[in-house]
Amino acid sequence: METISTTRAHGGTQGVYAHASTATGTAMTFSVYVPPLAEGQRAPVLWYLSGLTCTHANVTDKGEFRAACAQHGIAFIAPDTSPRGEGVPDDPEGAWDFGLGAGFYVDATEEPWAANYRMRSYIEDELPALIAAEFPLLDCSRQSIMGHSMGGHGALTLALRNPDRFASVSAFAPIVAPSQVPWGEKALAGYLGTDRSAWRGADAVALIEDGTRINDLLIDQGDADPFLEEQLRPQLLVDACEKAGIGCTLRMQPGYDHSYYCISTFMPDHIAWHAERLV
Repeated sequence: METISTTRAHGGTQGVYAHASTATGTAMTFSVYVPPLAEGQRAPVLWYLSGLTCTHANVTDKGEFRAACAQHGIAFIAPDTSPRGEGVPDDPEGAWDFGLGAGFYVDATEEPWAANYRMRSYIEDELPALIAAEFPLLDCSRQSIMGHSMGGHGALTLALRNPDRFASVSAFAPIVAPSQVPWGEKALAGYLGTDRSAWRGADAVALIEDGTRINDLLIDQGDADPFLEEQLRPQLLVDACEKAGIGCTLRMQPGYDHSYYCISTFMPDHIAWHAERLV
């Protein structure tokens, strides 16, 4: 692992790191905020998965999470959203919703994506193992996860597939049912093929319908989000959770859009919510 930078913030340390990933076959960059800790103390971990077009830097620079993380003693980890580098395939038409910056947190099975686009394995297995080995001040027995948009989809599906790993899960404007919206249909068909049954493990609503369970969810969604009706459709998740007996708090935020202005506004609420469940 290579340390790219470290910076003091709110009494803790904001770092950016890189390493050679075996899952993606590329170099991968991620950020970690370690809060101020008393001697002998270790911090629980909150993962944040970013949305389409983003890298680790979007939330690191604009998420305004550090004050709340320092207050609650929580470490904050922000991975990238896709493999990058020479030879990594991208959408041939240069679209922003597929290819680079749009890994959708799945392991691709279709060519030419299968060799590099293995973000599920990277986020679910490889990066957690690296974090546990390289950051002794983090308590990886206590983990929660959150995300935004495509990253909200990633957070929900990872939590549903690993209910014993994550104490809690929340999201900002998540893609809750990618099998039923244009962004998701394009990505899942491209990465996983046209057999829609193969998509169900990458769809939060489908996972709930198929019997996976978690305790509860917190979702913040701006009602001025231009993607709300076509791409996000949070009511599908609310309905699935109600049928399954999962507590789902959907907070529709008047006037807020899809941007980090919304995310940064409600980020402290989410960190406090996770802190209650990471004790």
